Amino acid sequence: MFHAAIAGTGRAVPAKLLTNADLETLVETTDEWITTRTGIRERHQAAEGEVLSDFCVEAAKQALEAAWLQAKDLDAILIATVTPDQPIPSMACLVQQKLGAKKAAAWDQNAGCSGWLYGLHIADGLIQAGKARNVLLVGAEFLTRYVDYTDRATCVLFGDGAGATILRATKSDRGVLASTIRSDGEGACFIQMPGGGSSFPPTRPETLAERLPFIKMMGGETFKLAVRSMVEVCKDVLNESGFEPGEVSWLVPHQANDRIIQAVGERLGIPRERCIVNIERYGNTSAASIPIALDEAARDGRVKRGDLILFTAFGAGLTWGAALVRW
Repeated sequence: MFHAAIAGTGRAVPAKLLTNADLETLVETTDEWITTRTGIRERHQAAEGEVLSDFCVEAAKQALEAAWLQAKDLDAILIATVTPDQPIPSMACLVQQKLGAKKAAAWDQNAGCSGWLYGLHIADGLIQAGKARNVLLVGAEFLTRYVDYTDRATCVLFGDGAGATILRATKSDRGVLASTIRSDGEGACFIQMPGGGSSFPPTRPETLAERLPFIKMMGGETFKLAVRSMVEVCKDVLNESGFEPGEVSWLVPHQANDRIIQAVGERLGIPRERCIVNIERYGNTSAASIPIALDEAARDGRVKRGDLILFTAFGAGLTWGAALVRW
């Protein structure tokens, strides 16, 4: 039976940098406060006039080139995002048009920071079912356009960018060995942006006045749940595949907070030197964080053929998941 293998990766981020020093001029905070609590020193910020779909296209072109494929070869395009160019149509359709991928079905999915992992799980299912052979999966966000710069607890966290992955059908021992996705809507209030939808539409004068179209988080509660949930699903996919944490070549976690990354690694028994971490330079790019980190590691040679890679994420919804992949 066919399953999905990662055949190519790519990334694209805005040129503009927003450093902790820059944030000191916008909100009551310090570089030391941000770095100590999050591990973040800078993040990329979209400039006026830039649109997220263009960054998806650039990342996708890199991934296609790495996979030795063309846009016409794609059967499906999944874009994991909570910050699309516009509500209608899906950003995936805009990306399809810009790439010229005329035969590809295209759709967006909203699973918060777990979006890329949800997409990996779905794409692998499509390939196993024989419904697709080549799938473009992109995680992409322009989160800095939805942060409240009066809230120092959240405005320092987020960055912008896109990471792309080509998933190709294979019968080899490479590719997705196991994956799982979970959700719990009872935790919806932990990470949310209440305004802008049908509950609090943008036409309602109070929506903006009450600062509802901005990201809001309950940080302490989220931290505890994130660590516990990510460790649990990592153990699940390892058990399903018959591997131990000591056999994992690389842990590639969602880059939300360095303390979370550290705690997950410690509880799994995976040392820091086998964790791929770039949060210092990118911040939390939500659905884009894992594919951006993976592309960096693939292109600089850290990830090598045959490596066993463990992915995990936790995000709004609440959503979380994990996947084990043979490179």
